Amino acid sequence: MRLKRLHIRYYPPGIILDYEKGGQQRTKSIDLLDLTPECDVNEVLSEIRRVEPLITASRAEQVKILIQRLQDKLSKPDNRKFYLFKVRTPDHTCFITGSYDRTCKIWDTASGEELQTLEGHRNVVYAIAFNNPYGDKIATGSFDKTCRLWSTETGKCFHTFRGHTAEIVCLAFNPQSTLVATGSMDTTAKLWDVESGEEVYTLVGHSAEIISLSFNTIGNRLVTGSFDHTVSMWDVSSGRRVHTLIGHRGEISSVNFNWDSSLIVTASMDKTCKVWDADGGQCLATLIGHDDEVLDVCFNYTGQLIATASADGTSRVFNAQTHECVCKLEGHEGEISKVCFNPQGTCVLTASADKTARVWSVSSGSCLQVLEGHTDEIFSCAFNYEGDTIITGNYDDYPLQIPCY
Repeated sequence: MRLKRLHIRYYPPGIILDYEKGGQQRTKSIDLLDLTPECDVNEVLSEIRRVEPLITASRAEQVKILIQRLQDKLSKPDNRKFYLFKVRTPDHTCFITGSYDRTCKIWDTASGEELQTLEGHRNVVYAIAFNNPYGDKIATGSFDKTCRLWSTETGKCFHTFRGHTAEIVCLAFNPQSTLVATGSMDTTAKLWDVESGEEVYTLVGHSAEIISLSFNTIGNRLVTGSFDHTVSMWDVSSGRRVHTLIGHRGEISSVNFNWDSSLIVTASMDKTCKVWDADGGQCLATLIGHDDEVLDVCFNYTGQLIATASADGTSRVFNAQTHECVCKLEGHEGEISKVCFNPQGTCVLTASADKTARVWSVSSGSCLQVLEGHTDEIFSCAFNYEGDTIITGNYDDYPLQIPCY
């Protein structure tokens, strides 16, 4: 093996290694999820060199500089204020929106201008995704039962994936950007080859609609959440079901892996979330406290915290290891349909039917900002990569971009 170059990854903290093995170009990551500004750089470097043979003495100083840059980033105070203005877009460089008008649009963040309109679907475009971190392809899933693959740069449609017999309501790229997974109301999920456009596997086993799915960060496992109250874990290379996670007493609304792929978190209409061991499929904990359906759940980037969003109008933050509730976020006057952490893990963003989004402090549970401007309920929200811009989406005319100055 021969190391070719090193890249820094700020969120979650880590170093990316590009290397050559057997004449093929490969990539791996060194995750530094527990890195803090107080960590001794030399000790961190020593541990990296102990477990990673590609980091030789000749590369030690370069790695040390990258660790220090990560620590500098982590030490910056996070006291942003967000100011709202209405535009036709958002995100770090560009952003995508799916619509009931049967199109997907690509927008430029800086100017707010529409870059591309992706046309071709014959019904609502309900699920959309970039192939992060590459960003050169977009997948769209529609109520017309098809998924389409597009070029981000030109707007050209590469492939139309046909095979589902009902609406597609969720989709995702694998981390390698070689596969697209689609989940459908026809009770199946499918894996599609990005290069050829061919179906690779149909994942059969659920007895009701699949409404959420997620790849792990390695890309060898996929989880699907269904209205049949269960979650299935699939081996991506064979299409075989590895585990069925049974325990919820209501429909599954959201499923996610943590960053190191050791845990799965699920949200359900039974008012609870559950934490599962990703290797064995055992339920490790049930997160309780909500008085109504849990509509969304997510890990922070390091996988140490879990945030929930509920129809009871509250959000909660849990410790992923102890399963204790760290804080309860109260203040919305309607159900919360979406929740996410900022990249630094210091703030939680919630989107609500009360027409507002809110930014919360994880450490104190206090509301830092109420983001107003929409004229209808907000069903989606996200931070950009740096955490200095917020995107919210709802049923009114335009999405909102809320940049930080």
